[in-house]
Amino acid sequence: MTQSPVPPLPPPKERRRLREAASLTQAQVAARVGVSRETVRDWENGRTTPRGRRREAYAHVLVSLAEQTAQMTAEITAEITAKKSPEETEPQEATGGRDMTVGQGARERAETAVRTAVPAAVPVEDPAPPPEARPERPLSPAQAFDALYAFCAPALVRQTYLLTGRRELARESVERAFELAWQRWPEVACDPDPAGWVRATAYDFALSPWHRFRPRYRHPEPPPSDASDRALLNVLLELTPPQRRALLLYDGVGLDLPETAAETEATTPATANRLLNARAAVAARLPDLSDPTELHHRLVELASTERLRAAKPAVVRDGSERRARFWTRAAIAFTVALIGTTALTVRTAPTQYEPPVPPGETVLGVPPRVAPGPLSQKEQKLRAKLRAKMQHGPERLAPQPQ
Repeated sequence: MTQSPVPPLPPPKERRRLREAASLTQAQVAARVGVSRETVRDWENGRTTPRGRRREAYAHVLVSLAEQTAQMTAEITAEITAKKSPEETEPQEATGGRDMTVGQGARERAETAVRTAVPAAVPVEDPAPPPEARPERPLSPAQAFDALYAFCAPALVRQTYLLTGRRELARESVERAFELAWQRWPEVACDPDPAGWVRATAYDFALSPWHRFRPRYRHPEPPPSDASDRALLNVLLELTPPQRRALLLYDGVGLDLPETAAETEATTPATANRLLNARAAVAARLPDLSDPTELHHRLVELASTERLRAAKPAVVRDGSERRARFWTRAAIAFTVALIGTTALTVRTAPTQYEPPVPPGETVLGVPPRVAPGPLSQKEQKLRAKLRAKMQHGPERLAPQPQ
């Protein structure tokens, strides 16, 4: 067992992943290390590298975050494994008479997660595994979805509440986002940032302008009881949705400016302008929040005052499957109706063009048809005149024999 004088750090992306998995902001990590939030942001982006005592302190913080994440994952896995039916669990005799408890497996997974997340940050012994030890099974899609939901849903509900100011809409937005994530789970599971995918979907649903036409969201909800919380929430709701979203992602969640621009599907200069305008509007109404650090703390406190609880992951998965079955059956019924209508039209339609028969009309002023008979006096005079009139023109030519 060896210990290096300067413990190595994980890659920048792994540092950010560990912080987000522990549901911590950059300001909270900076307070533990004793630096500013901008410094932690540069460390996670790979722009700068900590040195000296800051490096050691940052490494120990990452180790503690990795242990906490591994412990939470182990507890969720143990809870899911305990709920399995007796047919799914292998009998104890299949492991050679070895007593493999859930707690022991959880501890082994936690140690493996710590060694993988922060290699050589702390001295960890690697005992040789016994030959009869069987490898751990990978998590099923449902278990992985439940783990992602347990890590992201509680904080995401509070963030969505700051966007909309409505508690019920915040819970509904998060549930709809995770329902869509479960329907597209292969795509979400392979995404480099599944939490960001769900967060962007929840924000889009929460800020949809169609909610104003729903009867349940036409009237405002009761504001927070504290006067300062009410003032801050009113200022946030007076901002435009793009400004409110940029302010929450940058000063609330702790994303970097390019990441905020990418999540809001805007350019970096446009996102910077939205952020500056939002900060100026908040500072004009609440001068005490002109400092970004103080604004971040107030946003966290405002989101934490409301007791917003998300639904169970199993309920969300069942709702997603019911919704998918409903729309699938509706699409099948519509397709069958369309096919039937088309077949009936083809069967009853004429094969050639038949012009329509116009309706009969009464014609006036036409003399009746005269039947054949003797000529009248007028007709006789006309015949005599024509016969007596001399005919002019060339004589008729007749052939003559030679």
